[in-house]
Amino acid sequence: MKSLLSFLKLSFLPQSTDLGLLVLRLSTGVMMLALHGLPKVLDFSAKSAGFPDPLGVGPGVSLSLAILAEFIGSILIILGLFTRGAALLGISTMAVAALIVSPGEELPLLYLFAYIALLAAGGGRFALDPHVK
Repeated sequence: MKSLLSFLKLSFLPQSTDLGLLVLRLSTGVMMLALHGLPKVLDFSAKSAGFPDPLGVGPGVSLSLAILAEFIGSILIILGLFTRGAALLGISTMAVAALIVSPGEELPLLYLFAYIALLAAGGGRFALDPHVK
C-alpha cells in the first residue's frame, strides 16, 4: 500500500520549481512569439487597418500594443529578462483578448493564467533577470 501511495504521488520523479518555471517561460514565450507576435510584425500593414480596437485608441495603436506584448514581451519571457514586467504586458493584452475581443475562448485564458503565474513567481533561477540569484 505504501509503495502504491508513493507511486501515485510521483515521488520517484525529481522536483524543481526552477525547472518548472523554465518550461513555463519557454513554452508560453515561444508559442506566443511564433504563433501570434511574429505574424503580426510580418503582416503589420495588412493587419493594422482592420485590427480590433477595444480601447478606442485606433487599430494601428492597438496592433502596436499587441505586438509589444506578444513579440517583445515574449522575447523577454523566453530569456527570463524582466520576466515579471513582460508578464504584466501579457496579462494586459490577454485580459483584453479574453474578456473583450474573444470572450469565451480558451486560448487567451490559458495565456492569461500562464502570465499571472509568471508575474507571481518570476522567472526562476534559470532566468537572466538581474535580481534573480
